[in-house]
Amino acid sequence: MHFASDNAGPAHPKVMQALMDANEGYAMPYGNDPLTEDVRAQIREVFEAPEAVVHLVGTGSSCNALMLATMCQPWETIFCSDVAHVQEDECGAPEFFTGGAKLTLIDAPGALMDPASLRARIEATAQGVVHGVQRGPLTVTTVTERGTVYGLDHLRALTGIAREYELPVHLDGARIANALVTGDASPADLTWRSGVDAVSFGGTKNGLLGVEAAIFFDPSHAWEFELRRKRGGHLFSKHRYLAAQMQAYLADDLWLDMARSANAACARLADGLRQVPGAHVLHEPQANIIYCEFPRAAHRRAKEAGAQFYSMGPLEGDGDAPLAARLVCDWSAEDGATDRFLDLLRG
Repeated sequence: MHFASDNAGPAHPKVMQALMDANEGYAMPYGNDPLTEDVRAQIREVFEAPEAVVHLVGTGSSCNALMLATMCQPWETIFCSDVAHVQEDECGAPEFFTGGAKLTLIDAPGALMDPASLRARIEATAQGVVHGVQRGPLTVTTVTERGTVYGLDHLRALTGIAREYELPVHLDGARIANALVTGDASPADLTWRSGVDAVSFGGTKNGLLGVEAAIFFDPSHAWEFELRRKRGGHLFSKHRYLAAQMQAYLADDLWLDMARSANAACARLADGLRQVPGAHVLHEPQANIIYCEFPRAAHRRAKEAGAQFYSMGPLEGDGDAPLAARLVCDWSAEDGATDRFLDLLRG
C-alpha cells in the first residue's frame, strides 16, 4: 500500500537489464559514448525536433534548475504558478542555480495557472527600472502538484502571453508521460508546437532509477547548459548508465506504457475513494496524483496497518474531522494493495 510518491516505486526490469547490458566493457565518459549519442537521436525523433539539443542529468531538480538558469539572468524573475514544483519542492534550487533570480507566483485555481493573472503579473513587473527585477522565463508544470493537467488550449494561452512579451517558456515535464497518455497530444504538440522553448523530460518518477533529459529546442543554449551542468556538479562521469536507462525507457514506448499503468491505477483508486464515507476528491485527478480528504481516523487506521501516503496535517485530534491527503500511483501499483487500502479507509 505505497501511495506516498511515484519516486518510491521500483525501476522497471527492462531498465535494470539495460544497465546490465551497458556494464559490459569500456565506454568513454561524460557522454562521449555511442549509447548516449543514440539516446539523444531517439529523443529528437520522439519530439520531432531534429535540431534540438539534448543533455542528460540525474535528478529532476537539477534538470529544472539548470535549464532555468540557462534561460534566465540573475536579475530577472521566473513566472510560475503558486503551486509549481519549482516553488514548493525544490528548496530554492532555481534561485541558487540562477545566481539569485526571483520566483514570481501566479494564481492557479485548480492548480492550473490563470492566463489573466499571468498577464497581470507580467505587466506589474516594471521594465527598465534599475530598482526592480526584470521579466524572465515562464515555467509550467505538465502534471501539477495537485494532479491536474494542462490541456493544449490552456497551455497555448499561457505561452501565447509569454510570446507577446518575448519571454522564453520552460516546461517541467517530470511527469510528461502521464500528461501525454491523458490526452491525444504528441510530445511535439505538448512542447514546441505549443510555444515551449525547453522541456525537462522526466523518467525518474516513471520507472527509471534516476535520469532526466534537458531538451532545448533552440540549439543556442547548448554550450551554456553544458558549462552550468559541469560547474554545478551534475555532469556524470559514467554517463552510459544514464543513457542506458533512457534507452530502455524509449524502447517500444515503455515510457508511455508505464504512464498508462500509473494513470489507470490512479483512476481506480479515485473511483474507490468516492465510495468511502466522508472522503472527497479535492481536484479531479487527470494523471497519477490524487488530492483528497477523508476522516482523520481513517488516516490513522491506514497508517497503523502500514499504508504509506502523505497526510496534510497532524494525525492527532478529532477522528471524524476531515484531513487532506496526497496519494500517488506508480507504474507498478497493484489492484490488491489498492483494495486493501480502501477497505482500511472504510473501516
